[in-house]
Amino acid sequence: MVQPNCPSEDSFKYTLYGCIFSMVFVLGLISNCVAIYIFTFTLKMRNETTTYMLNLAISDLLFVFTLPFRIYYFAIQYWPFGDILCKISVTMFYTNMYGSIFFLTCISVDRFLAIVHPFWSKTLRTKQNATIVCVAVWITVIAGSIPASFFQSTVPLNDSSTKVLNDTSTTNQSTCFENFPNSTWKTYISRIVIFIEIVGFFIPLILNVTCSTMVLRTLNKPVTLSRNKLSKKKVLRMIFVHLVIFCFCFVPYNITLILYSLMRTQRWINCSLVTAVRTMYPITLCIAVSNCCFDPIVYYFTSETIQNSIKSRVTRLQDSRCSEIETSENFFQHSLQTLKAKIFVSESTI
Repeated sequence: MVQPNCPSEDSFKYTLYGCIFSMVFVLGLISNCVAIYIFTFTLKMRNETTTYMLNLAISDLLFVFTLPFRIYYFAIQYWPFGDILCKISVTMFYTNMYGSIFFLTCISVDRFLAIVHPFWSKTLRTKQNATIVCVAVWITVIAGSIPASFFQSTVPLNDSSTKVLNDTSTTNQSTCFENFPNSTWKTYISRIVIFIEIVGFFIPLILNVTCSTMVLRTLNKPVTLSRNKLSKKKVLRMIFVHLVIFCFCFVPYNITLILYSLMRTQRWINCSLVTAVRTMYPITLCIAVSNCCFDPIVYYFTSETIQNSIKSRVTRLQDSRCSEIETSENFFQHSLQTLKAKIFVSESTI
């Protein structure tokens, strides 16, 4: 059992959540809208990789749309929108997080098939099959996230340890998906955590690491050493960016979530560990949420088509600016010559 006198002060999380979620909302909204625009209207040819990335951007954008409710909640430190919107917000959070994990894993597996098994995988790596995989991912993450909304998601403030600052009345005020009693963690939430950690984190983590390792081994084989060094550098850069974003965003949070679950089910007696986990949980959660902003980096480094599209768009803008400058210079020179001609005519008349 956890000692009853263990400190449980973690009110700093509301300020942290409010600041980070606000930045994620602005950056995530802009970057993912641009990404969806490029995938939908700019790319002339789509492949299975861009199909996965488009669905990843849609997942991120849906989550971004729920952030204003969370930001307002963190500002006033109670949930005024009712239990249904709390359930939707929580469901979208886990749908986004584990949807991102699955779609990043799909990109990693697709790259593995293209490089390690380039010939027999041609029949598998089609846009139709990629669409089927994306539908399966959406069904899986939604089905896995919905159980979190089966029970009461809001908890009255007077039943939790959280109090609203500068407000002594907590009547009809609730928190959203936090401060559950330990009995709820023991009987229900801990089982959800076990399921989502195994299916939504550890299996994709193993697949990502395995696929990346196999790709690296293939690239280092004597048969592939003669390949274009530039293309090999691009693949290595893709793998590096992919793994860094995956590990940075999801590994800390999911490991901390396991420790937090152990703490809430009262399996620890060490107060220093309890304090450390309560401190790390909000920080790692903010890092996990920031994946909405980092995913567009994966789009850029993974797809050469997107790189070419962005470069061509930048080149067009530069060319248009240069043409505008040239036009203005020509107009200025023409006006100057006209003015000189008028002065000459007037002088000759005099």
